[in-house]
Amino acid sequence: MTAFNAATTHRKTRLWATALAAGAALTLSACGSGQISQTAQQVSAVNGNFADIGDISLRNVHVVYPQSEEYSIEPGGKVELGFIAVNNSTTTPDRLTRISTTAASSVTVGKEPGGSEIAPLTALGAGAPSGTELDDELIPLQMIVVELNSIGEEVRPGLTVPVTFTFEEAGDVEVLVPVDAGPVLPRDVSTKSPIEAEAHGAENSVVETQVEEGADGNN
Repeated sequence: MTAFNAATTHRKTRLWATALAAGAALTLSACGSGQISQTAQQVSAVNGNFADIGDISLRNVHVVYPQSEEYSIEPGGKVELGFIAVNNSTTTPDRLTRISTTAASSVTVGKEPGGSEIAPLTALGAGAPSGTELDDELIPLQMIVVELNSIGEEVRPGLTVPVTFTFEEAGDVEVLVPVDAGPVLPRDVSTKSPIEAEAHGAENSVVETQVEEGADGNN
């Protein structure tokens, strides 16, 4: 084979490889654009969602991953709802009157002392205390317990569920609420792990290359 033919063949091979890569990219783009709604609503569960309506700011709204036997993430189980509702008004109090969702048969709003009234420049919170920290620690925070009863199959870690908050003064606001992913499990690293196996293979490749170079040098 002449040098010209070899170069031409090599160029055709590169063109075919480029065409195949472009086709694969287009195929992946087409698949991504057709995501089903449940997959498209997957969000990071590290932080909750937020919303603003009137003088009320909702922050860190999330479904709390069960931390005790009292709660269960399985269909038909009961889970806690976590959030902070801050009343930014300096004069007008508000009250959380209702919470509703299609992802549970009912929602129970606790009757703790102080109720669900949110005085001016104060906050109402629910869920784990560690997940309800305010930026301004001087804002008074009243904690209550909010539970979603008999949850549906859509309440799964990493997905979102629609929850509507109703305030006496501010009105209604719907929030797509992420479900906590649960505790982070320790990672078992071994050479059978794809990433570790790839790194291990790369190390072997370097060793083999060095051996081949040494052999060539001896010749």
